[in-house]
Amino acid sequence: MRRLFLAAFSLLVFVSASAQKSEVTFVDRPDTESKSSNYVGNRAPLAPAAAIKLPLGSIHAEGWLGEVFERQCNGLAGHLGEISAWLNKKGNAWLETEGHAGWEEVPYWLRGYSDMAYMKGDEKMLEETKLWIEAILASQREDGWFGPLIYNEKTGNDYWPNMLVLFTLQNYYEATGDKRVIDFMTKYFKFELAQPDGKIIASYWENMRGGDNLYSVYWLYNHTGEEWLLDLATKLDRCTANWKMGNTLPNWHVVNIAQGFREPATYAMQSKDPAHTEATYFNFNHIRDLYGQVPGGMYGADENARKGYDDPRQGAETCSMAEQMTSDGILTCITGDVMWADNCEDVMFNTYLAAFTPDMKSLRYITSPNMVLADDRNHHPGIDNRGPFLMMNPFSSRCCQHNHSHGIPYYIGNMIMATNDNGLLANLYGSATVNAKVGKKVGVELKMQSNYPFEEVIRFEVEPAKAVTFPLYLRVPAWCEGASVKINGTESFVASENSGYIKISRKWAKGDKVELALPMRLTMREWVKNKKSVSINYGPLTFSLLIKENYIKKGSKETAIGDSRWQEGADAEAWPSWEIHPASAWNYGLIYDKSKSLESQFIVEKRDYPADNYPFTNDAAPIILKAKGRQIPAWGLDQHWLCGILPESPVTSTSPVTDLTLVPMGGARLRISAFPVIR
Repeated sequence: MRRLFLAAFSLLVFVSASAQKSEVTFVDRPDTESKSSNYVGNRAPLAPAAAIKLPLGSIHAEGWLGEVFERQCNGLAGHLGEISAWLNKKGNAWLETEGHAGWEEVPYWLRGYSDMAYMKGDEKMLEETKLWIEAILASQREDGWFGPLIYNEKTGNDYWPNMLVLFTLQNYYEATGDKRVIDFMTKYFKFELAQPDGKIIASYWENMRGGDNLYSVYWLYNHTGEEWLLDLATKLDRCTANWKMGNTLPNWHVVNIAQGFREPATYAMQSKDPAHTEATYFNFNHIRDLYGQVPGGMYGADENARKGYDDPRQGAETCSMAEQMTSDGILTCITGDVMWADNCEDVMFNTYLAAFTPDMKSLRYITSPNMVLADDRNHHPGIDNRGPFLMMNPFSSRCCQHNHSHGIPYYIGNMIMATNDNGLLANLYGSATVNAKVGKKVGVELKMQSNYPFEEVIRFEVEPAKAVTFPLYLRVPAWCEGASVKINGTESFVASENSGYIKISRKWAKGDKVELALPMRLTMREWVKNKKSVSINYGPLTFSLLIKENYIKKGSKETAIGDSRWQEGADAEAWPSWEIHPASAWNYGLIYDKSKSLESQFIVEKRDYPADNYPFTNDAAPIILKAKGRQIPAWGLDQHWLCGILPESPVTSTSPVTDLTLVPMGGARLRISAFPVIR
């Protein structure tokens, strides 16, 4: 395991800026010796978490992330309630005592939609959110159960949909202070505590994802301090699938892994057993060692990881990407390890956004690092799913259709965090305005501005209500060497390490400015276990071959996945599906010589930043790479109409040397990002 609990630090300097002394250090993780005066952190006997997520609505995203958020509000997530039969209000068991229950669809969608509503402050969205939340609060039975009752004689109630609702209610409480949430969750958890072990989180999905329930129990304990909640936490850990094996995983379903892998580290806050935290790191690394020898931060499990199916053409569900980023945020809070934010950015920049059309009105169930055709064919058994799972479809499988909505708001919510020493931690970079409390309940507005990851410099402006002393932690990613900060224009510190935080402690005054520079350079990753293929990065961006994309419009009702259903009267023409076909050759290997510098073989070209603030398309990419390669004629589509399995590198090709353009992987809906190397 990495330097998880080491308090390593390097150079200590004092600089004069605006007549104030700044103490600047490099630390492995935030200080946990203090207790926050401003936010609810872990209550004893829980081990202190390294950071505290700010209340919903504290962070307003701007720049490209703000644009993505607006597109999501105007796209499928913002309008799904009008078109999905699972969200039809008439006869819906989440709104009425008797009715069609569905399953996870309402909770999945509401988890993201309610956050979107409170972040945006849109009256119509808030009205819609409150309708569902009021109905959920009113649904609680005398025994504590709430929502639809799905009961199995062998395993008891189905707790899984309710776990999602608990996440929604936690964020809702932090946005509104509605005390009914505390009473509601207290009553529900008393119900859970009263159940015998064999009748709580005992069925398949809930058993794998019991860590979500555990996380909510700790949230309530931190607010109320009722000790019986720790007994419930121990019970839930005991009854959840065993993610602590240390030599294998209890399950190979893509979404179960993205959620379940973090359960041991969550419980470690109570057990204080380092082996439990180790287990989460093992789970994360093990799936990637076996099925994640690919760029983009994820692993091939479409829908389950299978022996012999580990090529970059294997993909991941959009659900799993959103859940992985959520887990990364939770684990950043628990451990303070920057690797979780590094992975979160990897998934967001290089995988997640490519799962959607740029207008966020259609999504793809499966997205792969090497994907050269997105059509309505059944590609099984090349991928595990049966059906048209590769095309852009507003009516993709109903899990991702409803669950994708939380990915963006949760990412925004994890950009800036509070720390136990009454400071702030900059975790995920971009443009945003943050309103928080620092010091002893002093309000501060922190403005963060950057086109990162298409820019190396992140600029911060600090506007406290009055002069106040607090630490500001700035994450230095593992890929970055020579990170530096300037305070009010003065060069103050160059980090001698990476993978940690630059900590600036000072008395901050209105107008103080900090510039963080994260120098980006070309790096090459060799995937030895995957045919010795390679991928190329510039900073946190992975690059893909530019493939011309031909979008072919299809009717969504004809191409909808079988378990997705339209509301009566919904306008299908307004929500089309799209096939994407390649309009240029894609079967190229890279010409790459290990003995020569990357800079001599790949040229970085920077272009104008797009006027519409959306850089994740091939045409709008602000950074491209120029490379050379040769075509590999024998490498083509296979019998399942998938990108053929990678040839073993190095590959001999007599095709002519060709100039290639590489574009950011996250803007390429068709992509080759794991390349064969030409001999």
